[in-house]
Amino acid sequence: MAAVPRRTLLALATLIGVSACGGTAARPAPATASTSAGQSAWTWTDDRGKNIFLPRRPQRVVAQSVAAAALWDFGVRPIAVFGPHRLKDGGRDPEVGEVDIAKVESIGNVWGEFNVENYASLQPDLLVAGMYQKNTLWYVPQESAPAVDQIARSVGVQLSGKPLVEIIEKYGQLAAALGADPQAAPVVEAKNRFDAASAALKALAAAKPGLKVMVVTATPDNLYVAYLPDHPDIKYWGELGLDIVSPERPTEREGGFWEVLSWENADKYQADVILVDARSQSMKIGEMAKKPTWAKLPAVKAGQLYPWHAAERYSHLGYAKVMEELKANLEKARDDLVR
Repeated sequence: MAAVPRRTLLALATLIGVSACGGTAARPAPATASTSAGQSAWTWTDDRGKNIFLPRRPQRVVAQSVAAAALWDFGVRPIAVFGPHRLKDGGRDPEVGEVDIAKVESIGNVWGEFNVENYASLQPDLLVAGMYQKNTLWYVPQESAPAVDQIARSVGVQLSGKPLVEIIEKYGQLAAALGADPQAAPVVEAKNRFDAASAALKALAAAKPGLKVMVVTATPDNLYVAYLPDHPDIKYWGELGLDIVSPERPTEREGGFWEVLSWENADKYQADVILVDARSQSMKIGEMAKKPTWAKLPAVKAGQLYPWHAAERYSHLGYAKVMEELKANLEKARDDLVR
């Protein structure tokens, strides 16, 4: 929300089975942006500096799940998604937001899974994905990238090293370029809701200046403490006034984004509240409770553990909901556990 990227640690990714799914699927009916497509040439310069030129505005858009969720909120309807979108019970993965997974094709659901044959059969006009590492499209397997590039042009949206609001606005601009209406009522309402949620969180931070917050994810071997400047959402909350624990800049070996702690050193930082990675591939709080050093942390003993939506889509609606939930959780939290 990285290589150790912000939203998925490579350590976590390697725990997920890498698979390739075979076969092809029938081509679905086109699903497009909410306004009719024009026939004039379409151009876009993405965050890799690549100039994309197409003879007409893309109609058949395929997107990584988080990108698809953001575009969906801005009014674009991708025809297919890849990345986490369907849970084991068949339900919708939170990472895909409001996307109707019954109406989009799936070309991969887990890390390392991207069905190139199926992708080609969809005759896509454009692929859209975020990027945590420079010039690397999220969830497009490195070994598949050359083949994917031959099928259709792609747009990369940089998700690290940029302000949260700027990333959200970039998805809004891309959606408008794809034909969505930026003045549509749901889009305007979501922006107003985001602004209200930001103001409310800022007011809470001012009312609880002593509240210290830490953000983590975990594997069976390590606890990862978020380095604030590398995470646009956490950095934004810090700018609103929340006192967030942030370690020293991670070493090049650690890959950025996190300080990696052994479980024996899980008590290096203290906080009144700990936000824990809520993704399905991250270690669960119940499993973490078995680690003695973790169990002794003040926030853990007080039960002040709340979810961190590490793979939230970059839309006003997505982060409005996140901040509303965060404010509700922090309102009930004690702010005197640590000094």
